Amino acid sequence: MSLTIRQLKYFVATAELGQISQAAIQLTISQSAVTTAIRDLEDSLGTPLFLRTANGVVLTNTGRRFLNHAYTILSSVEEAMRVPNLESTLTAKLAIAASYTVLGYFLPHHLMRLHSLYPKLEVQLYELNREAIEEGLIQGRYDLAVLLTSNVSNPDLILEPIVHSVRRLWVGAHHPLLQKASVKFSDVSVEPFVMLTVDEAAQTAMKYWNQTQYQPNVILRTSSVEAVRSMVANGSGVAILSDMVYRPWSLEGKRIETMLLEDVVPPMSVGLAWRKDMEITPAIQAVREYFKHAFMEPRAS
Repeated sequence: MSLTIRQLKYFVATAELGQISQAAIQLTISQSAVTTAIRDLEDSLGTPLFLRTANGVVLTNTGRRFLNHAYTILSSVEEAMRVPNLESTLTAKLAIAASYTVLGYFLPHHLMRLHSLYPKLEVQLYELNREAIEEGLIQGRYDLAVLLTSNVSNPDLILEPIVHSVRRLWVGAHHPLLQKASVKFSDVSVEPFVMLTVDEAAQTAMKYWNQTQYQPNVILRTSSVEAVRSMVANGSGVAILSDMVYRPWSLEGKRIETMLLEDVVPPMSVGLAWRKDMEITPAIQAVREYFKHAFMEPRAS
């Protein structure tokens, strides 16, 4: 089996973070995809690159040596991507609308990469809620949007998925639920629940809660992800949020753990949107192609 750039990226992320689960969160892919890529890489090399421990993974001696080579290869690829070509001469302005969560936790890194690939592409960015984004696309104020797609149903818009981020249960580092082999909605329903409201998160949450016979015991509704993080880390409640907004530490420096629920919870889906009769300009096509190539790995559903 031949070595791939994707395997190297997944290997480097795992080596730097020390946990496959954290690498998956950073890469916005499924944990199984990282595990498979590393296993295939080790099979190709014929030697283990990591030692598995109770707290994560650590590099073997071979893994440490290989990490240096991986950095060199990825750096060379990055440099090659900067070589002037026909695409890099694209000169255009693009008005992009984005929702709060997308702008705060997903888009900045990709805007940087787009600027690197298309230095003459001028992006004008607007942060708006979904309704304002939809109206702005229809009226032609924005060329393109990057938003949470689950609540978009306007027939005059075209949606193109980018990534599906798994939703998990967030609990404090010493929460009793961590001792259970599996957790269901029935377990969560008796816990104090912190409900995020930004970007219609509460409405989305109630859609999947209402598919069960249980309801969350909501003690706080807040538009602040950091407030949710602090409440969970301090043991005041639990939450169900996506890997995209997960960070392992609260502002107070307390640990937050995640658990995959046994019951079905839909992922948080992020995608592009544009007006159905919109001309697909070279600038719009460039953004579409960028995300297509950046997220080719199959996602967890």
